Amino acid sequence: MSAVARVALVGPAHPYKGGGARHTTELAHRLRALGHPTTVESWRAQYPAALYPGRQTIDAPEGEPYPGTRHELAWYRPDGWWRTGRRLARDADLVVLTLFSPVQVPAYLGILAGVRSRRGARTRVVVLCHNVLPHERRAVDVSLVRALLRRVDAVVTHSPEQARLAEGLRGPGRRGVAVAEMPPHLPETGGASEPPPGERRHLLFLGIVRPYKGVDLLLEALAHGAPDDVALTVAGEFWGGTEELEALATRLGIADRVRLRDGYVPAGELPELFASADAVVLPYRTATATQNVWLAHEHGLPVVATRAGTLADHVRGGVDGVLCEPGDAADLARALGEFYAPGEPERLRAGVRPVDAEPYWRAYTGILLEA
Repeated sequence: MSAVARVALVGPAHPYKGGGARHTTELAHRLRALGHPTTVESWRAQYPAALYPGRQTIDAPEGEPYPGTRHELAWYRPDGWWRTGRRLARDADLVVLTLFSPVQVPAYLGILAGVRSRRGARTRVVVLCHNVLPHERRAVDVSLVRALLRRVDAVVTHSPEQARLAEGLRGPGRRGVAVAEMPPHLPETGGASEPPPGERRHLLFLGIVRPYKGVDLLLEALAHGAPDDVALTVAGEFWGGTEELEALATRLGIADRVRLRDGYVPAGELPELFASADAVVLPYRTATATQNVWLAHEHGLPVVATRAGTLADHVRGGVDGVLCEPGDAADLARALGEFYAPGEPERLRAGVRPVDAEPYWRAYTGILLEA
């Protein structure tokens, strides 16, 4: 890669919502600030609605939009995939395909075919894996991702565990898998609200609610580990609806202590939501990387989390949070009881420090450009 590289990022950007769009946009800003001419190739239609039951777009951006963004890709226009690849082979030295779901792979294979079809092009293509494979996967997911990873020049993942998974899919003897720790890319919320002193007796789970996130385990732990005056808000999009969790809360006798707030939480509503809680709880069974630890710390909250994925790398047990084992409701109950020991919520809150994003981004962009 030359000292100055023309970079094209293929991934979601506003009006798409959530961490994926924020990451792509922030990465573009960072690369341009380093002197690399950068464009973003985004979507006008990223997923079929049947495959993504939640809300896909939002009206107000959650950070500064990137000016060099095109919205021409559509999941139902294969001809557009190939044309985009042809253009990128002419205009970019490095094409970065940001992989969130195997649903994207057919489009990415089309873009890759377009890049490779231009004779004499020296454009390198890297897959940046937010998830190598889904947490809840099908056989076809493995086949699709394997087909993509074996055709590109390099792969970047966000953890050693994900790198090993990518290496297995690339096949024996295939090198070119790098690890770059996910950097902070938090929504602009207008700053933390100043909470009143004392305990709220209230916990918060924030994010898309899917089985691997372990909210069912959190309800069991709340029933058996937290003091009986502690309440919980689960705020986010419920894939599959709220009925099963409502029924579980009723069976556990805690329905009056649990609020299920279904729907995407806009950035402007986050400060009030965080100010109402003593801690954010992340009861994940499995994880790759998440921004929710840093987001909680940005708003002054300690975190109770499992040791899944990279969560334990960002929570200092006994300093700004409490850690427990993934998939273990009893150990999560123990952690909640430990958190609510007398004086402990305020002591842990005092240990919280916002993350310094700069070192993460310096390392991340360096690894990506060298991949």
